[in-house]
Amino acid sequence: MTFQRARSDEQRAVRRRAILETTSAMLDEMPVAQVTLNELSRRVGLAKTAVLRYFESREAVLLDLLDDRTTTWLAELEPELARGIDPGRSAVERAEQAADVLSRSLAAQTVLCDLFGAQGGVLEHNVSVEVIRRHKRASLDNLAVMGGLVRRHLPELGDRAEMFCLNLLIVGGALSAYTSPPPSLLAVYESEPALAIHHVDMSTALRLAIITSLVGMLPRP
Repeated sequence: MTFQRARSDEQRAVRRRAILETTSAMLDEMPVAQVTLNELSRRVGLAKTAVLRYFESREAVLLDLLDDRTTTWLAELEPELARGIDPGRSAVERAEQAADVLSRSLAAQTVLCDLFGAQGGVLEHNVSVEVIRRHKRASLDNLAVMGGLVRRHLPELGDRAEMFCLNLLIVGGALSAYTSPPPSLLAVYESEPALAIHHVDMSTALRLAIITSLVGMLPRP
């Protein structure tokens, strides 16, 4: 892919979208930590200095992608929750059903969880005030959407739904670092099965965290 220099807002938007889509494709092949500007510029067909005209840093690209992927996931999550939660059940039963859906859905979003895992310690560094402001506003919008989805099925949570969702995304990011152990660690688990308790299954661990948090937030009778 090669480009002429963008001279209009529409052309610049096309370039930005191409950079984001290329980065997204790279993340399907490699973890966030291995994505570099050099490789991104090579794949997108632009000089690194040209990429930096559209995004001020590698981290800025990944933050925009985090926001985009979160928005896409939430659109997919809405019908999954509707199918998986029976409104006629008790609050605790609905919480358990929500835990089933949320853990299964988020665990399948490997790239998104990797991005959340890198968000606070890596991606929110090496960016300007304006980039971080835009990202936080987009994050707040996504959090409001997610909170609304959860509250629709668990109205008992009230205004605590957003805090639950924020905690869930943080936990998903944290757990992602433990779900793909290196070969040496897998060999240890195989040779000493007692140590395999440290081998985290993403969906199982997420469900435990979700159900604990949800039930804890439900109002007492």
